[in-house]
Amino acid sequence: MVIVFKILEIIVSALLIVVILLQMQGSGLSGAFGGSGEFYRSKRSMDKLLIVATVILAFFFALLSVTLLIVH
Repeated sequence: MVIVFKILEIIVSALLIVVILLQMQGSGLSGAFGGSGEFYRSKRSMDKLLIVATVILAFFFALLSVTLLIVH
């Protein structure tokens, strides 16, 4: 059971790193994918999606960390 939690924590931490790296300060996703920012609405929605994904992944990472601390 502990091994499953450790594997889940590794997966969640890797996803959290990827999502955080996609949030480039100042330029949003336009610098990451080469866009010129012409579609303001879609860029803002992607930024909002990344922020929500970061919060959810951080919550799951914290929950898994506490669970592993209690179980171990």
